[in-house]
Amino acid sequence: MGEIATSDRQITIYYCTNSVRAKQALAYAKSEGLAIQPIDILKTPLTGTQIAELANRLGIEVKDLVNQEHPAYVKKFEKVELSSEDWIKMIRHNPEIMKQPIALRGNHTILVETPSDMIKI
Repeated sequence: MGEIATSDRQITIYYCTNSVRAKQALAYAKSEGLAIQPIDILKTPLTGTQIAELANRLGIEVKDLVNQEHPAYVKKFEKVELSSEDWIKMIRHNPEIMKQPIALRGNHTILVETPSDMIKI
């Protein structure tokens, strides 16, 4: 069992408050009457274990959680190959570079690309 608690009765959304896509996804979920638990990763930092678990639940490597096109990433970092532990540290210290929003319900986890993806979960 992982560190992230999930429920079949509500959708947990990991997001950044300054993300337009996240705001749209949250608004869409509310308009559809979906029970949501929003978690702003800028206010509630993720642990390394949670970051690794999110990547695992999405079926991707930790490095693939990093949005290397994000302005904060481009400004601060070069495109490099790092260990999973280093990618986790990078996300923990710069949560805005993590691809998000990520929605979880029960055993289902998706990276929300469009607001209507919320129906898929």
